[in-house]
Amino acid sequence: MPYLIRYCFSQRFFAPARQAYKWCTDYGPKDHILMGDENADRYVKHLTENTVLITDVFHTGKGDVKKQKLVQLYPDRLSWVSTHLTGPNKYSQFIYEVSAEGKNKSRLDFTALHLEYEREKMDDKDIRVMADKFQKEDSAAWKRLADALNKDYSRGST
Repeated sequence: MPYLIRYCFSQRFFAPARQAYKWCTDYGPKDHILMGDENADRYVKHLTENTVLITDVFHTGKGDVKKQKLVQLYPDRLSWVSTHLTGPNKYSQFIYEVSAEGKNKSRLDFTALHLEYEREKMDDKDIRVMADKFQKEDSAAWKRLADALNKDYSRGST
């Protein structure tokens, strides 16, 4: 039985909400480099206009770890949901919502429902420690993504 680990954070962008959303959901093979992980490959397949299948392969010292994610885009709501279909955190789900904070500023609100299978016994303290760890890791990745988005927007590339 997996353990449920919930966490959330927000990340601000210096770009209008619609442009931030488009940039964030324009998946490609270089996404992991932007997030600071050069030991991963990303493969993207568009199943429908608003449904994307993403396969990430992480190259670790213990071998490759493959994660497949189904991403459902909701462009009218500037949100998307990513559900892990395979990998060590199967059925974990992540919700992303972009909202305007003025004409040229926006905010991403990230909510995680992470399922942890690899630990045999966890108490509430262990879950809090893992939630803090995952929150720090994910928010650091989104900080790097925000820096790239802000740079692209300031150059007129978004």
